[in-house]
Amino acid sequence: MQQRIIQLDPLDNVLVALQDLSQGESIIFQGETYKLKEDIPAKHKFFMRDMAAGESILMYGVLVGKTQYAVSSGERMSTENTKHATDGYAYRAFDYQWQPPNVGRFKDRTFRGYVRSDGRVGTANYWLFIPTVFCENRNLDLIKEVMHAELGYSVSAPFRNYTQALKEAYLKGDALMNASFDELAQAKPDTHRLFPNIDGIKFLTHQGGCGGTRQDAVVLGKLLAAYADHPNVAGITILSLGCQNLQLKELIEEIKVRNPHFDKPLFSFEHQEGYTEEEMVRLAIAKTFQGLVAANQVEREEVSLDKLVLGVKCGGSDGFSGISANPAVGYAADLLVALGGKVLLAEFPELCGAEQNLIDRTIEPDAAKKFISLMQAYSQSAERVGSGFHMNPSPGNIRDGLITDAIKSMGAVKKGGTAPIVDVLDYTEPAQKAGLSLVCTPGNDVEATTGKAASGATLILFTTGLGTPTGNAVCPVIKVSSNTALAKRMPDIIDINTGPVIEGEKSIEQMGEEILEYCIQAASGVIVPKAVLLNQDDFIPWKRGVSL
Repeated sequence: MQQRIIQLDPLDNVLVALQDLSQGESIIFQGETYKLKEDIPAKHKFFMRDMAAGESILMYGVLVGKTQYAVSSGERMSTENTKHATDGYAYRAFDYQWQPPNVGRFKDRTFRGYVRSDGRVGTANYWLFIPTVFCENRNLDLIKEVMHAELGYSVSAPFRNYTQALKEAYLKGDALMNASFDELAQAKPDTHRLFPNIDGIKFLTHQGGCGGTRQDAVVLGKLLAAYADHPNVAGITILSLGCQNLQLKELIEEIKVRNPHFDKPLFSFEHQEGYTEEEMVRLAIAKTFQGLVAANQVEREEVSLDKLVLGVKCGGSDGFSGISANPAVGYAADLLVALGGKVLLAEFPELCGAEQNLIDRTIEPDAAKKFISLMQAYSQSAERVGSGFHMNPSPGNIRDGLITDAIKSMGAVKKGGTAPIVDVLDYTEPAQKAGLSLVCTPGNDVEATTGKAASGATLILFTTGLGTPTGNAVCPVIKVSSNTALAKRMPDIIDINTGPVIEGEKSIEQMGEEILEYCIQAASGVIVPKAVLLNQDDFIPWKRGVSL
């Protein structure tokens, strides 16, 4: 029989509903009976005892909020009766002991990746187009349209067929079309891929490079350089206007600073050097085509799992995310760390309340102090404009049970597992050490995945309870559902369903092993994640302003 409620830690004074519970029901837990004062929807929490105003609310064994006024046992936690609160944090000497999981099942496993000259390994083989400034976006849009269609990377065929059918019906004078989309959109596949070893042609259109501050241009240059140097990228074409803040020469220098041994093919075109748009677009296509011919000669090779760099991210979270999807991803992360791989945990606004735990797990004192400094500076920048980490939960998060930022954060941090933290990275800094690293990014889905890829993630596990179409231009994104209802409702974007954890059919450990197995297949190109199939190539640079 499926469990109806759960207590996430013995210290907690709230219980989580795993199913819809009705007002007046008597819930028995550990010998105590709780009579519900109101309906408790699945994913929401109710108080275990009467509490006075200002009392501490504990979940995951830590402070996640305080009561706004007196509440009763069996009453639902809400934004009305609960306010955000967290404990303070500071560096302290702490002897963190970690028990790695059993990796016997994966000890001798490999994946088939693209080995680069510096020894890093890509899980995909992409050609990358980069504009130094937003003025070149429309030229990239044109190149994307023609190259995707002609070389076999377009995903628009069903919608083109559907639109064509609507057009033909209109021209015939049909007042109403009763055929379904599936009937009308029956599509012949787009052009067969000319280059089977090129997994995609990607385009980093953005709104930066000029205007704003010079600091914005500097940060953008570091970000674009990180993408050019990414192990999933085989070659790069850069389009530049000429007069913008982010100069072409500076971007190329930034690439060399990041990787002095950079040796990928790189073609660049400066619009104001005398090209018409037609000439520049034609030459960019021609040179890129030559580069694709060469890059297509690279084939996948068997490599050990320690070459994987796994980013972990959550978005569109719900009250089950911190109970099923995030802990299961965290177990997969622990498995990979135990195998010698790298794991990246980001979203600093969603580490709020978990700081002391993360500090205590950080091996080097300097890294722990760097984390404290980055967190405090980020939090203060939000507070200066009248905001704060406490404003991170979205309306969707709140509707589905994430009442305070601390509740959301304590669930979110679970996806990083339990391994010691080996490094703390500022935005765009590359991951160099095997193990779990923290990466400073916003919580915003696309800004976070953009930053995680910049630090070197070659796969991203993205958990969601509500559903989100987020992807990334150079790093395959694998969507993990926290509940079965979402997996059934949005099968076109969900790759893995951890709902069986909530339903009592699988353990966190079983799901974690399944997730790592999926990662191995995706890293080898055997399975293509839905976000990749749909060309969900999101890319939003962070300007280091206030973004939660």
